[in-house]
Amino acid sequence: MVIITTTHMSDTKLTQLMRLLQFSDGTFPVGTFSFSNGLETAAYENIVNNARTLEDFTRSQAVQAAYTDGIAALHAHRAYLKADYEAISKADKTLILCKMNDEARQMLCRMGKKLGELAVQLFDSPLISRWLSDINKGLVPGTFPVAQGLAFAAAGIDERNLFCSHQYGVVNMVVSAALRCVRVSHYDTQKILYAISDNIDSLYEEVADMQLNEMHAFFPILDILASMHEKGKMRMFMN
Repeated sequence: MVIITTTHMSDTKLTQLMRLLQFSDGTFPVGTFSFSNGLETAAYENIVNNARTLEDFTRSQAVQAAYTDGIAALHAHRAYLKADYEAISKADKTLILCKMNDEARQMLCRMGKKLGELAVQLFDSPLISRWLSDINKGLVPGTFPVAQGLAFAAAGIDERNLFCSHQYGVVNMVVSAALRCVRVSHYDTQKILYAISDNIDSLYEEVADMQLNEMHAFFPILDILASMHEKGKMRMFMN
């Protein structure tokens, strides 16, 4: 999944790779393990019940996220490099409007704030500090993809690797949750993760030049599942 553009990496490239691995780690403390992107209800309703249906569901999640979260993350990354706070704020506010269900908004904002709080500890960045302050004031929603864009730019990681990490995070979140609520094995989930990575380059090329007003997410079953989940019985963590 890691995109490397040269076979002879300098120390700077190795540092960037190390940071990329850190920010893409499933144990990175932003709370991704708590969410399933609708998989809990999909499994409970028997929509996702084996490796094949899990792969279909996960691919749909990845594409939907690329055309919404991915675009916002890229714009936030570019805005950070230009020191354009208004553009960061616009990306944040535009993305939240693309999220039709409350669970998706809650997930993005909770994880975004967590990453923002962590980022101000890692980077001496007035832009990130201002953004976190505006989250606390309720002036911006504080979405996770925008936080990723800011953190990756501050860490010196380029936007192609940002997009790669974003896609990996979406897919890994779903397949990791699947181990807790779908009859699949570690072999199944790793095969799915490996197979879906084949599309990363083409997805990046498709969304890289898209504007914020071109974001779109046609995945109606996800919003239906989210609405059912609010009163449903399926949870990954139950006693």
